[in-house]
Parts: sequence; C-alpha cells; structure tokens
Amino acid sequence: MTKPSLPDLLHAAVSAVGGTERPGQVTMAEAVAEAIDDNSHLLVQAGTGTGKSLGYLVPALAQGERVVVATATLALQRQLVERDLPRTVDALHPQLRRRPQFAMLKGRSNYLCLHRLHEGVPQDEEDGLFDPFEAAAPTSKLGQDLLRLRDWSDETETGDRDDLTPGVSDKAWAQVSVSSRECLGASKCAYGAECFAEAARERAKLADVVVTNHALLAIDAIEGAPVLPQHEVLIVDEAHELVSRVTGVATGELTPGQVNRAVRRSSKLVDEKVADQLQTAAEGFERVMELALPGRLEEIPEDLGYALMALRDAARAAITALGSTRDRSVQDEDAVRKQAMASVETVHGVAERITQGSEYDVVWYERHDRFGASVRVAPLTVSGLLREKLFTERSVVLASATLKLGGDFNGVGASLGLAPEGTTGDDLPVWKGIDVGSPFDYPKQGILYVAKHLSPPRRDGDRGDMLDELTELMQSAGGRTLGLFSSMRAAQLAAEELRTRVPELPILLQGEDTLGELIKNFAADPKTCLFGTLSLWQGVDVPGASCQLVVMDKIPFPRPDDPLMSARQKAVEEAGGNGFMAVAATHAALLMAQGAGRLVRATGDRGVVAVLDPRLATARYGSYLKASLPDFWYTTDRNQVRKSLAAIDAASKAAGA
Repeated sequence: MTKPSLPDLLHAAVSAVGGTERPGQVTMAEAVAEAIDDNSHLLVQAGTGTGKSLGYLVPALAQGERVVVATATLALQRQLVERDLPRTVDALHPQLRRRPQFAMLKGRSNYLCLHRLHEGVPQDEEDGLFDPFEAAAPTSKLGQDLLRLRDWSDETETGDRDDLTPGVSDKAWAQVSVSSRECLGASKCAYGAECFAEAARERAKLADVVVTNHALLAIDAIEGAPVLPQHEVLIVDEAHELVSRVTGVATGELTPGQVNRAVRRSSKLVDEKVADQLQTAAEGFERVMELALPGRLEEIPEDLGYALMALRDAARAAITALGSTRDRSVQDEDAVRKQAMASVETVHGVAERITQGSEYDVVWYERHDRFGASVRVAPLTVSGLLREKLFTERSVVLASATLKLGGDFNGVGASLGLAPEGTTGDDLPVWKGIDVGSPFDYPKQGILYVAKHLSPPRRDGDRGDMLDELTELMQSAGGRTLGLFSSMRAAQLAAEELRTRVPELPILLQGEDTLGELIKNFAADPKTCLFGTLSLWQGVDVPGASCQLVVMDKIPFPRPDDPLMSARQKAVEEAGGNGFMAVAATHAALLMAQGAGRLVRATGDRGVVAVLDPRLATARYGSYLKASLPDFWYTTDRNQVRKSLAAIDAASKAAGA
C-alpha cells in the first residue's frame, strides 16, 4: 500500500474543519514532517490565520509515533481536543487506515478528588476532619458551589475543573482537589479505582496524541519523575510563552502564612519538642519578614539566613517525625499526614534552596498589599535546563505567531538553550527556524503609527500629551479601540481620564469584570473601547470592525526594579554580551509583536497600531523592535493617521458595523 502524500492528507483535514488551505500551512506541514523524519528540531513562526494547528497535527498524526502537544492557554487545548483533533482524525482515517486516539492530561489539582469530596478536608485549625458541606451555609456562595460540585461529581466523566460550567471559585475548588504531593496515591486511597486524575493518566498512556499544558511539561522536565507518557515527538504551541511558564514552575516562594499553615498541619502528628522547634522557627521567620523591603537580595541578609536555616532544620525534623509516627486517634490519618507532609516539604525545599545559595538562582523579597511579604527564589536562566531536558530524547517542534525577533530566531533560540542557527557541535541540538508568513496583506491592511512628537515616557512622570493623543485617536476611530498599557496603574488613570473626556465612548477596564465578559462586550459594540494590561496583550481575538485601533502607551520594557529581569540582564553583561538587547529588548519585542497581532485577525480587517512612545522612532533599538512587528505600512504623520482612522470608521459604518 502506498503511503498517502502529505498534501493530500492536509487537504482532507482542512476541508473537514471548513478551512481554506494556505501556502504557509503547506510549507509548515512539510517542515514539521522533515524535522520528525530527521529527528531534528524546528522553530516555526506561523502568523495569525495560517492554520498552524493543522500545520503540525497532520504531519504528526501521519508519522504514527506518539506525540505530546503542549499549549499555554486553556482555549487552545479545548480547540484541539474538541474541534481540531476529532475532525482531523475522521478526515484522515480513510487514507491512514487507522484512527489515532487522543487525550488531554493536566496536573492533578485540575481534577476533582473523590476522597476530598466524600471524606472532607483535613482542617488546619481543629483536630480531625472538617466537612465543608456541613460548615458552609447552603445559602452562601461557597455552600452553593460545594453543593453543585457534589452533584456534578455524579455526572461528570472527566472530573476536569474546566468541564464545569459555570465555574466555581478557587476557594470552593480547593475544598475538592489535591496537589500531587497531597495525594494519597491510588493504591492507598479508598477511591483510587474511580480517581479522575488516574483515569486521565491511563487515557494518556493509551493515546497516540496527548494534549497538555506548558506547566505540566515543565514539571515533567524539572522533577525527574515522569508525568507524561513516553513520546517520540513534542510539539510546543504558543511557544513564546514557554520560558516564562517553565520559570514559574521552577520558582520557589515562602510566606509567613504558608509556614504557619505547615506548623498547624504537622503539630498534631509530631511530638511536642519537634512541634515547638518548628513553631519557634516560624515565629523567627515572621519577624524577619515584617521588616522585608521589596527588591533583589544579592547576598542573603544575616537575619534572613539564620531564620531560613532554623526553618530548614525544624522542617527536616518534622519530616522525619511525620514519617515514623502513627496516631490512630486522628480521623483519616493518612490524608491528614499526607497534607502535613506536603506543606512541610515545601517549606524545607525552599528554605534549603535559598540557604545553599546557588549562583544560578536569584533571590528577592516581594510585598503584596493583601498577602504581605514573601521571599522568592527563581533560576537565573532556564536555557540549560530546557536544552538538557527538552531537546535530547525526541524531535521538538516549537510554533507561535511570534518567534522571530529583530529579523531572526536566535534571540528566542538562546532563551531555549539553543546555539545560533547553523552552529554545529557534539552536544548541540540541531535546529532550524522558518517563517511561513501570514495570509494577511499587512502593508495594505494595517498602519504602524509612532507618535514621534510626544515627550518620551518617564517613570511616574505626567503624560498629559499622551492622553491628548489617545483622545484624538479614539475619536477619529469612533471608539473601536484596544488600549494596551504597560502597567495597571497607567490603564486605570487613562480610563478615568478618558471616561470624562469622551463620555460618548464606553470604556471597559480590565479587572472590572471577567476577561471573557470584557472581551464579549468589547466585540459586541463598535463604539466600546477596552483598556488593560498584560493578559490583553496576548489574549484578545476580536476580528472585524470592533477592533480597528490598537494603542500601546509605551514600549513594554521590564520594570528596572524587576529582580529577575535585572539579574538576567546583569549576567549577560558580565559574560560580555549586551544585557539590554538580550533581555529587556527581547522581552519588549515579544510583547509588542503579540500586542500588534491583536489588530488583524481576518482577511477583511483594517486598522492602525499606534505606539505612543517616540523612542520606537528615535532610539537605536527602535529598528530591532520594528523588525519584530508585522510588516504594516509605517508613518509618524499624525494627520495622516487621523484621516485613515476616520475613513476606516466611515467604511465600517457604511457596511453596518
């Protein structure tokens, strides 16, 4: 039997999902197939509208080995499992003569825990068990959520939190879920045979395609205990997010509240001497944290060092005691002990990591209005970890609409632990980068406008001229504006001011409703504008006339006092590189490329990306940032832009939008 050709398979799949075949999609599918065949690695930039998920799914399904697909967002996971994979599998079945199985796998805390649901939660403040269903008044929001979860547990097949609609609060979910450290294990749990998380793992073991998230991929790489089934091909979609997600998983944190919780959970299971030692250490740590000022700790202060060593030693003693004692008077002792052990192990792990003081870690204090002070530790870089854990065992394809920064893939490649493209050496992963373009005609569909006449933004400086410019642009556009701000404070100030200046244009502000509701309301009314910060830079997909002006208040460099970014910048400089370009400019370029990508989401879209920061036109690094953006028609002429926006607005109104 002759092997079906890739173009034929792709054509069948595209027809099945009701899409249109794009040249870029064909190029991408061929490159993915080649990387899998060669057991090499591929970075592929595929612009919005390319149909990149089919561009990697079709060649991956065709090669017949097990594939893991990791995405950053829940929306894409759902799209893959509920729409793209079922249709693609059906479409390819006649030619492949097989029907690949697929499954979704997430971290354990995403699944309902039947033990928690039926036996209750080990309670911190009291002995024994606490039944949230008894304690939460049925009329309260928490009580209603818990009753709904109990009903849902009888009908759900997956136990996956994301399948519950409408959702419940984090507080309610915490009552019915466990982390992997708190889990009793299927063999010891009375509900092990029915466990939703175990069932998801079993489905993943049998599947040809496993869809997961970046966080679980990071845990799989970092913790050494395999969470994902053995696989020959790894596809990382939304790959521009991978480094920050892996960094997040590799970051440790200690707060006085968290330490006190470990004390409460373990004290009833260990002898008085061990409990007192941990209590004393917790009090010492709390005293130090009361005086903590935000910022990086290049050296560990003496008082913090002593407090952490006391915590580390007390936590180690508690872990030993928890493992060797038994107390049958404690109801559901195994669950209580497991939860206590998880809390104390976390405290021990972070305290030990900071006191050991690796040159590859960055330590800092953080202060939160609601939760108080914390001490945090994160890896200076995850590139070595990714090179060693990601690129050695299998072929890896990394896909995103934004991987090519400043004209090449080397910046993103370096953050992933890859040497510059084309470099050869014994231990160096072989990779190539391709940009398959976009089906959109960017120079005709969009304008990049830089407000060169404005004064450069200064930290905490007054930006009255920027607000004047923003007002005029929004009025010319007739609303239809997505405002992307570098900080929440800037978004709030702009929203307050413009609600007064242009009351005829409704302004929605991130934080005033759920993101989903805000985006829905923004899309529903062309006059409405939406202002916000980081998650809007990459989470908004509003094709059509509701989004015809995307405004960035300033170039989104990391804050100068960001401990991790400034440490990374300094490390590059000490190694003889350009820290600003490698860290700050790369960070800004990635966000700006994502932000500018909000404008053109369909072939009929027209509009303007306005950057209200003259440095994009005047600074030396401006050309690097511009080269990272879609190839829009470029201007600094404010009158030209107002006319263009007014014309686009008039055309949309004439078309009834």
